[in-house]
Amino acid sequence: MTIDTAVEQQYPSVLLERAVAEFAKLPGVGRKTALRLVLYLLRQPTESVTAFADAVRVLRTDVKYCKVCHNISDTDVCPICADPRRDRSTICVVENIRDVMAIENTQQYRGLYHVLGGIISPMDGIGPGDIEIASLVTRVESGEDDIREVILALSPTMEGDTTNFYISRKLAHTHVRISVIARGISVGDELEYADEVTLGRSILNRIPFEK
Repeated sequence: MTIDTAVEQQYPSVLLERAVAEFAKLPGVGRKTALRLVLYLLRQPTESVTAFADAVRVLRTDVKYCKVCHNISDTDVCPICADPRRDRSTICVVENIRDVMAIENTQQYRGLYHVLGGIISPMDGIGPGDIEIASLVTRVESGEDDIREVILALSPTMEGDTTNFYISRKLAHTHVRISVIARGISVGDELEYADEVTLGRSILNRIPFEK
C-alpha cells in the first residue's frame, strides 16, 4: 500500500477527500483544519453552502483591479480614486491591498493610493518589472492629478527599503516630494500588522526620503 493510498483511505468519501484537499491549499490551513471546515459545511443548509460557493465564484470572476491604483474594486475605477473629496496631489505607495485597508482604518490619510502588488525581492525572484512601478512613474509623469508628493509606505524591511530607493531613483526627474512613513513602525515589521494609532502617526509624521 502506497502512502497516497493510505491518505485516501482515511476518508469515507472521495468527494470529502477532494473538498479537504482544496481547502488545504489555502494559506495557513492544514488538512486537519480543512477537514473541520468541510465537515462544518456538510452540516449547514444547502442554501447556505450554495451562497458560500457563489460568493467565492463571483469573487474570482467579477472582482476587478482599479485601472488607476490597482486596488481591488467592483468597478474599473475604485471608490477611492473616484472620490472627488480625496486629496489628489498625494499618492501613498503600498505593497498590497491589505495595507490600503490598514491605512484607511486609521482615518488619518485622505490622499490617493498606488498598490505595487509586491516589493523588490531578488531572493524570491521579484524584480522591478514584476510589480507596478512603471505604472506609478507614468501616473506621476502624466500630471493628470497634479501630484506633488509621493509617500512611500512600505514595510521597514530590507526589501521595503530597496524598493523605496528604486522608486525614488525612478521619480527623481519628476521633482515631486518623496517621503517615507516615520519609523514608529519597528524595523522588520509588516505594515499590515501595525496598530492603527502607530500607523496613523507614522503617516502624519512622515519624513523626506533621503537619497
